Amino acid sequence: MRPLIDTESPLPIARRGLMLVISSPSGAGKSTIARNLLEQDSRFSLSVSVTTRTRRASEIDGVHYHFISRDEFTRLQTGDALLEWAEVHGNLYGTPRDAAEKAMREGRDMLFDIDWQGARQLQEQAKTDIVSIFILPPSMAELRSRLNRRAEDSAETIQMRLRNAKVEIERWRDYEYVVINDDLDRAFGAVLSIVNAERLRRDRRPGLFDFTAALLEEADKLMDG
Repeated sequence: MRPLIDTESPLPIARRGLMLVISSPSGAGKSTIARNLLEQDSRFSLSVSVTTRTRRASEIDGVHYHFISRDEFTRLQTGDALLEWAEVHGNLYGTPRDAAEKAMREGRDMLFDIDWQGARQLQEQAKTDIVSIFILPPSMAELRSRLNRRAEDSAETIQMRLRNAKVEIERWRDYEYVVINDDLDRAFGAVLSIVNAERLRRDRRPGLFDFTAALLEEADKLMDG
């Protein structure tokens, strides 16, 4: 993977963290792109979702997801402890509120690997903080091939994911950016470009008010001198 180019100013200008939402049909590559982004950019923290889904052999509880019972999920949901939640493929998924709010207060960026239902709820609650990217497969045949190569789901589950992919792809218009993952390196590079540009947005850098005020004050002193 190509390295992340840090385009942020080296000056200590305060900035507010962003919430990067990456969604895609199952198998289109969002989790791989999210993992690569976390490995290359320490400024991101992954929002680890809670889920009622059964843990796969390759997954670690507390790292990939917090695997909990439906009763526990319901307690979190009714207690307003989830920032968003959704039912996907018959399983429940949700984002713990406390961890996300703490990261934003500290100016850290949060990465959300969630589906379109969760993305819509986040956009409703924190529209100005959200940067949303939808990852598309190059074709449905390639999507099916990737699901088969993953070898972690039954044939019935793969068929269900393909059926649901049509519903998920229809939501592409709800996202600010759309990346076609026909080549992982190229798709990842596009995501990096989006992140770098969004971090430099004026409204995400409240420290610019103090910085520009200091520049103008310095200019006045130089002219008076």
